[in-house]
Amino acid sequence: MNESNQSGLVQAAHYLHQNENGAEAGLERILLVAFIALPLLGLLIYYKGQVVTFIQGIWGSTTTGGPQNLTNGG
Repeated sequence: MNESNQSGLVQAAHYLHQNENGAEAGLERILLVAFIALPLLGLLIYYKGQVVTFIQGIWGSTTTGGPQNLTNGG
């Protein structure tokens, strides 16, 4: 690592150490994303089969140019 990058990292670390709200704001953002993303990820995993069938139906409809019956799996 060259001197300019290292001094920039040292300055950033010094700023974060001085800024007491920086850690709280970063932690709040991480928790907010986790509270939103993790349940959505769980739903996607739980309904994986239905999501795949739906997307395959939409893709088939797009590539063939006509609608397909999505309730019967294509």
